Amino acid sequence: MGQSGHESTPSYAGELRRAVDEATPRLMELSDAQAKRRPRPGKWSPAEIIGHLIDSASNNHQRFVRAQFQDDLVFPGYDQDAWVLFQAYGDAHWLELVTLWKTFNIQIARIMENSPESVRNALRAKHNLDKLAWQPVPADQPATLDYFMNDYVEHLKHHLRQIFPD
Repeated sequence: MGQSGHESTPSYAGELRRAVDEATPRLMELSDAQAKRRPRPGKWSPAEIIGHLIDSASNNHQRFVRAQFQDDLVFPGYDQDAWVLFQAYGDAHWLELVTLWKTFNIQIARIMENSPESVRNALRAKHNLDKLAWQPVPADQPATLDYFMNDYVEHLKHHLRQIFPD
């Protein structure tokens, strides 16, 4: 596995850990009121963004584990707006959301670090990353789990920049 010493740890796993470590104290400084304030109508509040990132973590956790044991990268999708609305993240306790987000992403970094290079870099002709990835891969081009994992980290950092644009 990735931690065995003879395989390299993917750089995006470290980026994920750094992003979580750097963002967590800043997120914890937001009051419940600040976390629930929408920047403008139709846009998610910080609480809803973190909720969306929890949903992303939940879905991608399963995808990254399942990818270890299957030949393709075909996974169920989800309606992100419906998930955020149904789970009422805007009404949830802010510190609980941040704690769940942080802990879930530490586990995802562990999965990334323990995923063998041969599994991460295997070209998979069959995938639906044209529909699932933040930066889609055309359906007629092969994709790798490595790409998908890195895409996850970039998606997370994109949303953190929405909360902290500076």
